Amino acid sequence: MADPHGFLKVRERELPANRPVPVRLMDWREVHEHRAGHPEDTAVLTSQAGRCMDCGIPFCHNGCPLGNLIPEWNDLVWREQWADASERLHATNNFPEFTGRICPAPCESSCVLGINQPPVTIKNVEVSIIDEAFDRGLVHPQVPQRLTGHTVAVVGSGPAGLAAAQQLTRAGHTVAVFERDDAIGGLLRYGVPDFKLEKRHIDRRLDQMRAEGTRFRPGVEIGRDITWADLRARFDAVVVATGATAPRELRVPGVELDGVHVAMDYLHQANAVVAGHEVPDQIVATGKHVIIIGGGDTGSDCLGTALRQGAASVTTLAIGKRPPSERPENQPWPTDPILFEVSTSHEEGGERDYLASTVAFLGGEGEDAGRVRALRLATTEYLPDGRRVPTPGTERDIPADLVLIAMGFTGPETAEIVEQTGVALTPRGLVERSEDFATSLPGVFVAGDAGRGQSLIVWAIAEGRAAAAAVDTYLAGSTELPAPVTARTMALRP
Repeated sequence: MADPHGFLKVRERELPANRPVPVRLMDWREVHEHRAGHPEDTAVLTSQAGRCMDCGIPFCHNGCPLGNLIPEWNDLVWREQWADASERLHATNNFPEFTGRICPAPCESSCVLGINQPPVTIKNVEVSIIDEAFDRGLVHPQVPQRLTGHTVAVVGSGPAGLAAAQQLTRAGHTVAVFERDDAIGGLLRYGVPDFKLEKRHIDRRLDQMRAEGTRFRPGVEIGRDITWADLRARFDAVVVATGATAPRELRVPGVELDGVHVAMDYLHQANAVVAGHEVPDQIVATGKHVIIIGGGDTGSDCLGTALRQGAASVTTLAIGKRPPSERPENQPWPTDPILFEVSTSHEEGGERDYLASTVAFLGGEGEDAGRVRALRLATTEYLPDGRRVPTPGTERDIPADLVLIAMGFTGPETAEIVEQTGVALTPRGLVERSEDFATSLPGVFVAGDAGRGQSLIVWAIAEGRAAAAAVDTYLAGSTELPAPVTARTMALRP
C-alpha cells in the first residue's frame, strides 16, 4: 500500500485550487489549473494518494466501470514512480486525460475511506498521472508487431468509438474511424466546453493513434455519404459507436418559438467558434435572460458557456426536488448517491430553481411576435404512481430571451441504419445486441450509448474496450484484448 498511516495522518481531502471566477470567465481555458511537476502540487498529490488504504476488497474497483487499478497507482504516485503509475493507469483506461477531467467519479463514492472520512481524491490523482506522463514524454505509440489483414470500420468518434479503434489497431487490424462532424472527437469535441476539456488533450491522443495506424475519416456520414450496406461490404467488421444523440423533447405550447433551442445545438456552435470556426447566425447568450431546462451536466455546460458569453441572467430549472447534500439512508455506501452538486459553472453564477414544471413558452407581440419572451412555470406535484405534473393554480411567468432545453437524450439516431440494413432495435429504440456486443447483423457490433443508452464516459470507454475484444474474437477466433465484462453485465450496473 501507500503510506500505511496516510489515512490517519491526512484526514482532510485537498484538491488543487481552481482559477478565480472573475479570471476564468474572461476566457475558455480549463477551470482547473493542472500544474504537473510543480513541487507544492506534487507534495499535496502524494499526501492525498497516501490516504489510500489498499483495502482488502477495493470497492473503488467496482465503482469504476473500467475496473481501474486505483490502489496500485495511488501507491506508485505516493512513491513518485510516474512511469509505472502511467503504465498501470493505461492498463485499464485508454483515455485517462478525458475521464480525469469530465467523469463524475463513481469510484470515489465507493471508496472505503469514504465510510467515515472524505474519500481519496481518486479523480485528481488520475488526471495528474496522465498530465505528468505526457509532460515527461512517457506516452508513446503502441504500434502492432504484425497486421492481421482484417479491416474494421468504427462509426462514431466519441470515447466508445476511439477506445474500440485503439484496441483493435493495437491487435493488428486496419481500422478506419468515420465521423460526420468536421473533426474527430464526438461530444468530447463539440459537446463538452473547453473550460472542462481543452481540445489539445484530444489532439495529442489522436496523434498517438495515428502513429499506431488508426485512420480517421471526418466529415463522412454513414447512411448518407456511404450507405451502411456499402460499409459492410468494404470492411470485415463494423462497430457502431454513434452515441445517443436524439434529444428528449419538451412537448408544451410555444416550443416552436424563435429563441427556444436544444442545448446541444447551442454547445456545438459555441465549441466550434472557440475552435476558430465561423458559425453564421450563431445562438448566443450575450445580453439575454437565459433559461436552461434541465439540471444535469449538459445544463451545467450551458450555464458556464452562457456566463462566458455575457448573459444578462441565467436560471436553471429542474423539474424534481433539490437532492440532499449528504448521502441519504436509502442510498448507502458503496452505491453512487444522487446528491446536490455545485459544479464549477454553478460556482460562477446563475440561479437554480427546483420543482419547476414548464407549462408553456410565451411569445412576444408586434415586432417580437414569434420570439420567446417568457416561460410559464408551475410547481411540480408528485403523483402516487411516481409521475411529476404541474400543480394547478401555481403558475407564474419568468422572462426569457433564450431557452436551452437540456433534458438529456432518448437514444441513438437509427433511421438510416434501420432502413438500409433492418438491424434490430430494443423497445427503447437502442441498437439490440448480444452479450458479446453483436447486433442482429453478422459482423456488426455496437458499443457505448448507441446500445446502452445515455450514460457516462467511463461506460463508453469500457464498452469500447469490451466490444473490441469481441470483434477481435470474431475476426481472429480468439483474443488477447481485455474484456472483463459483457454487454449484459454492463446493462445490469448503474
